[in-house]
Amino acid sequence: MKDKLTPENIKKLKHGKRKIVAITAYDWATAALSEEASPEIVLVGDSLSMVALGYENTLPVTMDEMIHHTKAVVRAGLKSLIVADMPFMSCGVSVEDTVFNAGKFIKKAGAGAVKIEWRKNIVSTVRELVGHGIPVMGHIGLTPQDILVMGGYKVQGKTPEKVEKLLDNAKELEDAGVFSIVVECVPTSVGKKITESVNVPTIGIGAGPYCDGQIMVFSDIAGLYDKKKPKFVKVYAEAGKLIRNALASYAREVREGKFPDEEHSY
Repeated sequence: MKDKLTPENIKKLKHGKRKIVAITAYDWATAALSEEASPEIVLVGDSLSMVALGYENTLPVTMDEMIHHTKAVVRAGLKSLIVADMPFMSCGVSVEDTVFNAGKFIKKAGAGAVKIEWRKNIVSTVRELVGHGIPVMGHIGLTPQDILVMGGYKVQGKTPEKVEKLLDNAKELEDAGVFSIVVECVPTSVGKKITESVNVPTIGIGAGPYCDGQIMVFSDIAGLYDKKKPKFVKVYAEAGKLIRNALASYAREVREGKFPDEEHSY
């Protein structure tokens, strides 16, 4: 698309008058519906492992599954920048494998960028990707791919030492060439400090209101599922209840012989 947003467009929104809107979507339908909000970024998150595929966490989802879903989102023809999440063990093991896998998201799936969670020694890998022409979004704070070593989903940056480490992480990613940084599950004051410390946009998820933008998962925004949600999730509609009611009405009318009626028959 001629007016499709690029990573460079996103970078320029750092000092803009309004916040950046990002939505996580997993298929053609959720991506097409997301476009109604005119988001600057649509992320094909590895959280599809849980939301779309039914796994317990983000770790099992594969490159093939991520590429399959990224292709579906791309087919929605969005103006938004489409970012694909690098799944667990697809990056950081070796630079060569990371470049190869990231290249698949660009060449095969049609994404405009990839997202990589922070881990030790990832900076040189990010620099290598950017050097190969692959735009990278960083991710710091709570990094779900590290839940086994973190001991679960916990708020990060709760001590001065850990805050300094997060600030260092953000600056190192900026120096390596990322165009934006997702900041997940940190206190509001920490999200503010990180945002003020770098010259690329920060996209918050449970990081308070001072980040340059916010991201939420489509199914959480729409209230599709009745499950315990993190504190940072705000449900804007109870679509799940509407869908369940609709399905129950359909089943009842079929069983009672009320559907299809004359109006819905040839």
